[in-house]
Amino acid sequence: MAPYQKHVFICTNVRPPGSPRGCCAEKGSEALKSLFKKGLKARGLQGQIRANAAGCLDTCEAGPSVVVYPDGVWYGPVSPDDVAEILDEHLVAGRPVERLRMRFPLPTKGAP
Repeated sequence: MAPYQKHVFICTNVRPPGSPRGCCAEKGSEALKSLFKKGLKARGLQGQIRANAAGCLDTCEAGPSVVVYPDGVWYGPVSPDDVAEILDEHLVAGRPVERLRMRFPLPTKGAP
């Protein structure tokens, strides 16, 4: 049996200042990672679901980016106010939060 049923990957990638794509770190992803970890612990899920820092997920424009595996559900942009909803709706109740899901392909910067 796998040690965790799910993984929550939070992009914490740092790009150089002024990068046209931006980066998740400058948008507060480290705080999101902490909130996910605290939220999992508060719900008694720390042994079942793991929140991990991730390198670049290549969705910078839509970040901060969060991906839940093995579900393959991508969220972004995620704010601190969204973390409890993702925890309760998706990770506890099994219902992805549709309003936060990324839609692919992502629009390119400057596109309508």
